[in-house]
Amino acid sequence: MDNLPRFTAAAVQVAPVYLDPAATVDKAVALIEEAARNGASLVVLPEAFVPGYPYWNWTMNPVQGSPWFERLYRASIDVPGPHVDTLCAAARRHNVVVVIGVNERGPHSLGVLYNTLLTIGADGQLLGVHRKLVPTWAEKLTWTGGDGSSLRVHDTPIGPLGVLACGENTNTLARFTLLAQGELVHAAGYIALPVAPEDYDMADAIAVRTAAHSFEGKVFSVVACSTISPEIVDTVAGDDEEVRRMLARPRSALSGVFGPDGRPVTEPLVDDEGIVYAEIDLTKCIQPKQMHDIVGHYNRFDVFQLHVDNTPRSPVTFTADPMREPAAHHCPPPTDGTDTTKETDA
Repeated sequence: MDNLPRFTAAAVQVAPVYLDPAATVDKAVALIEEAARNGASLVVLPEAFVPGYPYWNWTMNPVQGSPWFERLYRASIDVPGPHVDTLCAAARRHNVVVVIGVNERGPHSLGVLYNTLLTIGADGQLLGVHRKLVPTWAEKLTWTGGDGSSLRVHDTPIGPLGVLACGENTNTLARFTLLAQGELVHAAGYIALPVAPEDYDMADAIAVRTAAHSFEGKVFSVVACSTISPEIVDTVAGDDEEVRRMLARPRSALSGVFGPDGRPVTEPLVDDEGIVYAEIDLTKCIQPKQMHDIVGHYNRFDVFQLHVDNTPRSPVTFTADPMREPAAHHCPPPTDGTDTTKETDA
């Protein structure tokens, strides 16, 4: 820890090519290249970016939305898989750490989709596959919750990196789990959310949550939020003017970089598409920790204890390998005295 990294982070605020995984991955690759060309060593892209967010959960009843679940399932990706390989190759080619949100198909069931954040190292290795622990509100109609096995901080060239998706950044215990593992750089993926109640300002909500984590943990946070393109509006709303009006609500997205004092390092981007760049110097995390280190001297671990079950969960557990060939079984000899031996020529 003598030489804490100093680097440029890029928070990407764009819309996907809606429900088109190949085109969205190509767009992500182009954005990674652009950010790297501008000096970024960390590129964070939005939650559920590949191939987009299920807005119909908020605008339709469950019966109307069911065919859309199938459409999203078919457009989602496998992890590992060819789309992930393409993203890993881009990270390796440009020598950048990448965090990107995807819709991940469950390997065991046609009814399982995960809201997943991929963490990819600068060498192109897939470091982490974090499945959002609890889908938020209407998202439960689409996504299955993950487990504690992915609440991990990764050792990367830009420092100890942890990730959470959207509303998870409101979960104090999930955030503490990352901080207690030495997190110094936090990546948060979000989606533009104009479909919540009208008095809910998503831009403010993102800023408050990001500032809280940065200030409480004395860490840097890079937050990337998607936007809603005219293509998304046309696809989801069609001729429904009320839904079109809802999807056009302002202050639905915010992206940027926040420092260990809880303040933005540079001006965040609200609603508009673009990339926010900011310099991160991890040495700036040291002095604030002297005042409040909630994973060190400013806690009482004899009073408070957090137990995290990080066991990977599976729908079935076998006591033996189900793929192993069973041992050969021989029929027992008859009990009626019949001689079943076959004569052979001497």
